[in-house]
Amino acid sequence: MAGQDRPVTLAAVTGAHGVTGEVRLKLFGEGVAALKRYRAFTDSTLTLAKLRDDGKGGAIARFEEVPDRNAAEKLRGTALTVPRSSMPDLAEGEYYHADLLGLRVVSDAGEELGTCIAVENFGAGDVIEIERPVGEDGKRRRFMVPMIPAAVPEWDHERVVVNAAFAEE
Repeated sequence: MAGQDRPVTLAAVTGAHGVTGEVRLKLFGEGVAALKRYRAFTDSTLTLAKLRDDGKGGAIARFEEVPDRNAAEKLRGTALTVPRSSMPDLAEGEYYHADLLGLRVVSDAGEELGTCIAVENFGAGDVIEIERPVGEDGKRRRFMVPMIPAAVPEWDHERVVVNAAFAEE
Protein backbone atom coordinates (compact mmCIF):
# COMPACT_ATOMS: atom_id res chain seq x y z
CA MET A 1 0.00 0.00 0.00
CA ALA A 2 1.32 3.44 -0.92
CA GLY A 3 2.18 5.79 1.90
CA GLN A 4 3.26 3.08 4.34
CA ASP A 5 6.47 4.95 5.19
CA ARG A 6 5.08 8.46 5.30
CA PRO A 7 5.45 10.03 8.76
CA VAL A 8 2.29 10.23 10.87
CA THR A 9 2.11 12.86 13.62
CA LEU A 10 0.77 11.39 16.86
CA ALA A 11 1.32 14.38 19.15
CA ALA A 12 2.94 17.81 19.43
CA VAL A 13 4.68 19.49 22.36
CA THR A 14 2.66 22.52 23.50
CA GLY A 15 5.00 23.64 26.28
CA ALA A 16 6.76 22.83 29.53
CA HIS A 17 4.97 21.33 32.52
CA GLY A 18 6.50 22.07 35.90
CA VAL A 19 10.21 22.62 36.51
CA THR A 20 11.63 19.12 36.10
CA GLY A 21 11.65 18.87 32.27
CA GLU A 22 8.19 17.42 31.65
CA VAL A 23 6.22 18.65 28.63
CA ARG A 24 2.54 18.99 27.74
CA LEU A 25 1.40 17.17 24.62
CA LYS A 26 -1.52 17.73 22.29
CA LEU A 27 -2.58 14.30 21.05
CA PHE A 28 -3.69 13.64 17.49
CA GLY A 29 -4.11 9.88 17.69
CA GLU A 30 -6.14 7.52 19.79
CA GLY A 31 -4.92 8.94 23.08
CA VAL A 32 -2.23 8.10 25.59
CA ALA A 33 -2.49 4.32 25.11
CA ALA A 34 -1.70 4.61 21.39
CA LEU A 35 1.28 6.90 22.05
CA LYS A 36 2.70 4.52 24.69
CA ARG A 37 3.47 1.96 21.95
CA TYR A 38 6.41 4.11 20.84
CA ARG A 39 9.60 5.11 22.63
CA ALA A 40 11.39 6.90 19.79
CA PHE A 41 10.07 9.21 17.08
CA THR A 42 11.01 10.06 13.50
CA ASP A 43 13.03 13.26 12.92
CA SER A 44 13.68 13.54 16.64
CA THR A 45 16.36 12.55 19.11
CA LEU A 46 13.73 12.23 21.84
CA THR A 47 13.22 9.00 23.75
CA LEU A 48 10.00 8.72 25.73
CA ALA A 49 10.72 7.86 29.37
CA LYS A 50 7.31 8.48 30.98
CA LEU A 51 3.82 9.34 29.75
CA ARG A 52 0.55 10.00 31.54
CA ASP A 53 -2.90 11.32 30.69
CA ASP A 54 -3.43 14.93 31.78
CA GLY A 55 -7.19 14.42 32.30
CA LYS A 56 -7.97 17.12 29.70
CA GLY A 57 -7.56 15.19 26.45
CA GLY A 58 -3.79 15.69 26.32
CA ALA A 59 -0.79 14.13 28.01
CA ILE A 60 2.26 14.91 30.12
CA ALA A 61 5.53 13.37 28.94
CA ARG A 62 9.10 13.09 30.12
CA PHE A 63 11.89 12.48 27.62
CA GLU A 64 15.25 11.03 28.64
CA GLU A 65 17.07 13.89 26.88
CA VAL A 66 15.19 16.75 28.62
CA PRO A 67 16.63 17.52 32.08
CA ASP A 68 14.86 20.78 33.02
CA ARG A 69 12.19 23.36 32.22
CA ASN A 70 14.46 25.38 29.90
CA ALA A 71 15.09 22.35 27.71
CA ALA A 72 11.37 21.49 27.83
CA GLU A 73 10.39 25.02 26.70
CA LYS A 74 12.70 24.70 23.67
CA LEU A 75 10.63 21.72 22.49
CA ARG A 76 7.44 23.77 22.07
CA GLY A 77 5.99 22.97 18.64
CA THR A 78 7.97 19.74 18.20
CA ALA A 79 5.92 17.10 16.39
CA LEU A 80 6.18 13.48 17.52
CA THR A 81 5.93 11.36 14.39
CA VAL A 82 6.32 7.69 13.55
CA PRO A 83 6.52 5.95 10.17
CA ARG A 84 3.07 4.79 9.02
CA SER A 85 4.57 1.30 8.54
CA SER A 86 5.31 1.04 12.30
CA MET A 87 1.65 1.51 13.26
CA PRO A 88 -0.43 -1.57 14.10
CA ASP A 89 -2.37 -3.31 11.34
CA LEU A 90 -6.06 -2.50 11.15
CA ALA A 91 -9.10 -4.75 11.05
CA GLU A 92 -11.52 -4.66 8.12
CA GLY A 93 -13.43 -1.37 8.09
CA GLU A 94 -10.90 0.47 10.29
CA TYR A 95 -8.66 3.31 9.11
CA TYR A 96 -6.10 5.74 10.36
CA HIS A 97 -7.04 9.39 9.83
CA ALA A 98 -3.66 9.92 8.16
CA ASP A 99 -4.57 7.33 5.51
CA LEU A 100 -7.61 9.35 4.38
CA LEU A 101 -5.92 12.76 4.21
CA GLY A 102 -5.09 13.82 0.68
CA LEU A 103 -7.17 11.09 -0.95
CA ARG A 104 -9.28 11.81 -4.00
CA VAL A 105 -13.01 11.80 -3.25
CA VAL A 106 -15.57 10.60 -5.81
CA SER A 107 -19.30 10.05 -5.65
CA ASP A 108 -20.79 6.59 -6.04
CA ALA A 109 -22.06 7.91 -9.41
CA GLY A 110 -18.44 8.54 -10.53
CA GLU A 111 -18.37 12.35 -10.12
CA GLU A 112 -15.08 13.90 -8.91
CA LEU A 113 -15.92 15.63 -5.62
CA GLY A 114 -12.51 16.84 -4.46
CA THR A 115 -9.91 15.92 -1.85
CA CYS A 116 -10.16 14.78 1.77
CA ILE A 117 -8.46 17.57 3.74
CA ALA A 118 -9.40 16.73 7.34
CA VAL A 119 -10.91 14.10 9.60
CA GLU A 120 -12.70 15.48 12.65
CA ASN A 121 -14.57 13.93 15.54
CA PHE A 122 -17.00 16.18 17.38
CA GLY A 123 -18.19 13.38 19.68
CA ALA A 124 -20.61 11.39 17.52
CA GLY A 125 -18.08 9.72 15.23
CA ASP A 126 -15.64 10.71 12.54
CA VAL A 127 -16.54 13.27 9.88
CA ILE A 128 -14.42 13.85 6.78
CA GLU A 129 -13.99 17.31 5.32
CA ILE A 130 -13.77 17.49 1.55
CA GLU A 131 -12.50 20.42 -0.46
CA ARG A 132 -14.06 20.71 -3.89
CA PRO A 133 -12.00 21.79 -6.94
CA VAL A 134 -11.89 25.53 -7.62
CA GLY A 135 -15.31 26.67 -8.84
CA GLU A 136 -16.13 28.99 -11.73
CA ASP A 137 -16.10 31.89 -9.26
CA GLY A 138 -12.51 31.05 -8.27
CA LYS A 139 -13.50 29.87 -4.79
CA ARG A 140 -12.87 26.54 -3.11
CA ARG A 141 -15.84 25.14 -1.27
CA ARG A 142 -15.78 22.53 1.45
CA PHE A 143 -18.33 20.12 2.80
CA MET A 144 -18.40 17.46 5.50
CA VAL A 145 -19.63 13.88 5.38
CA PRO A 146 -20.06 11.48 8.32
CA MET A 147 -17.77 8.45 8.10
CA ILE A 148 -20.68 5.98 8.20
CA PRO A 149 -21.50 3.23 5.65
CA ALA A 150 -24.58 5.08 4.34
CA ALA A 151 -22.45 8.13 3.48
CA VAL A 152 -19.08 6.51 2.69
CA PRO A 153 -19.75 3.02 1.34
CA GLU A 154 -16.09 2.34 0.53
CA TRP A 155 -12.54 3.67 0.63
CA ASP A 156 -9.08 2.37 -0.10
CA HIS A 157 -5.54 3.75 -0.37
CA GLU A 158 -6.41 5.59 -3.60
CA ARG A 159 -9.84 7.14 -3.07
CA VAL A 160 -12.88 7.70 -0.86
CA VAL A 161 -16.32 6.98 -2.33
CA VAL A 162 -19.17 9.16 -1.04
CA ASN A 163 -22.89 8.49 -1.57
CA ALA A 164 -23.99 11.19 -4.03
CA ALA A 165 -26.90 12.20 -1.74
CA PHE A 166 -24.35 13.34 0.87
CA ALA A 167 -22.41 15.42 -1.65
CA GLU A 168 -25.23 17.68 -2.80
CA GLU A 169 -24.83 21.41 -2.20
